[in-house]
Amino acid sequence: MYNFNELNTRIKEATDYFLQDLKSIQTGRATPMVLDNVLVVAYGSLMNISHLASVSIEDAKTLRISPFDKSVSKDMEKAINDANLGLSVASDGEGLRVIFPSLTTERRQQYVRLAKDKLEDVRIKIRAAREDSKRDIEQKGKNGEFGEDDRKRMLEDLQDKIDQANSLCEGYFTKKEEEILKQ
Repeated sequence: MYNFNELNTRIKEATDYFLQDLKSIQTGRATPMVLDNVLVVAYGSLMNISHLASVSIEDAKTLRISPFDKSVSKDMEKAINDANLGLSVASDGEGLRVIFPSLTTERRQQYVRLAKDKLEDVRIKIRAAREDSKRDIEQKGKNGEFGEDDRKRMLEDLQDKIDQANSLCEGYFTKKEEEILKQ
């Protein structure tokens, strides 16, 4: 029997990365996950905002960032602006307010296209993992490690795993697309 552990690991890494990428696409509603990939230069290193401040939802269109150390407020503001997320940042005495603008139809379509691009990227990674495993199964079959029936069954199992992974990613994309397009 063929060991699919490496394939499963590669698929899981690709789908997890895809899910994180989708979370970083804003939907017009305030969500702290949009800031997950924003890195701030603070204390001589790159740090996530969540390590430097508490992030809470103030209302449907606004996040409140309360830094643990007020001296990094300017650095956080700069990092959010440099991340080019299409968000407005305002500094006040308590910390930062991140304002999510209302999305235009055109902007929503751009976000859907971005999500589709990320979906295609994950499909490419899954396809590459499939090809590597397929090549390995074919090689082991030629070397006589298992018979022709076993080889065919393993290739079918491989395709089933790939189909499941693609279906999972399609589901993530569809859900994100609905979030983006919801008025």
